[in-house]
Amino acid sequence: MTKHLNNKEHSILEAAQQEFLEKGYDGARTTSIARNAGVTHAMLHYYFKTKEQLFERIFKEIIGLMGKSLIGVFTGSDKPVLERIKDAIEFHFNFICENPQLPLFIIREVASRPERFSLVKETISAVAGGLMKALQQDFDEAAKRGEIEEVEASTLMLDMLSLNAFPFLIQPLFQAAMGNKLGNVDKFYETRKKENIEIIMRRLTPRKS
Repeated sequence: MTKHLNNKEHSILEAAQQEFLEKGYDGARTTSIARNAGVTHAMLHYYFKTKEQLFERIFKEIIGLMGKSLIGVFTGSDKPVLERIKDAIEFHFNFICENPQLPLFIIREVASRPERFSLVKETISAVAGGLMKALQQDFDEAAKRGEIEEVEASTLMLDMLSLNAFPFLIQPLFQAAMGNKLGNVDKFYETRKKENIEIIMRRLTPRKS
């Protein structure tokens, strides 16, 4: 019975994620979520009393998954710092590539309801914990050894998030403006990923005296 109930909950969460990503909080309907999950509307409300409660669960899981996965790339390897940073940039970009609606979804939902910023902050803080402090120590030690240029961990993270998210925000507009000149969308994203890696690597590569 527990397994059956967990499967029901999982189906609801999958359907809800798709509904919220496509339509946003305001446009999403719990009746559609229930139908796509293959459950009754009453069953949906058995697991999640309100639409807001369901949205918060989805919102936290999306941000938490991205954060935990990124932390794993930064901390789960013995590679030199510069290589770990390159891997993290690539991983983050690929993660968004698999979930291209995420950047606009997060920006739209926080902009439409500023109070949700506290939810983002709370979720990121819970996931990151002491990561930034540990990363800063790694970066400082690598800089002293001459492996990378000095950099603030928070600045590097902001650069990575901004550079990686922007292509997915601008692509529809860019496609409309450029038409066929843009070429294959997958190729467009692959080019942007390489450019982003090069930009950050160039910033971090030690300058020759």
